[in-house]
Amino acid sequence: MAKTKFRPLHDRVVVKRIDAEEKSKGESSSPILRKKNRPKARSLPWGQEGRDESGKVIKPDVKSGDRVLFGKWSGTEVKLDGEELLIMKESDIMGVIA
Repeated sequence: MAKTKFRPLHDRVVVKRIDAEEKSKGESSSPILRKKNRPKARSLPWGQEGRDESGKVIKPDVKSGDRVLFGKWSGTEVKLDGEELLIMKESDIMGVIA
């Protein structure tokens, strides 16, 4: 079966949730990241840059493969090729986990 090709539009980002087993060693030392149910994900390859009100292109801050932190109710859940993903605006992402 062929893989579905999907490209989010404008400033939307596709992310895949990270399971608890995938966290890194340094992550547990941060009290912010230790909180229960803190949503974390890895960003996947995604579409174009956003544009401001004047039409100027805005470069994205999130890159493919970045581990990101986002709000509990952020994004829209979708299932593509059996994989559960979230699509959200880049502005819904609170930060990149180093």
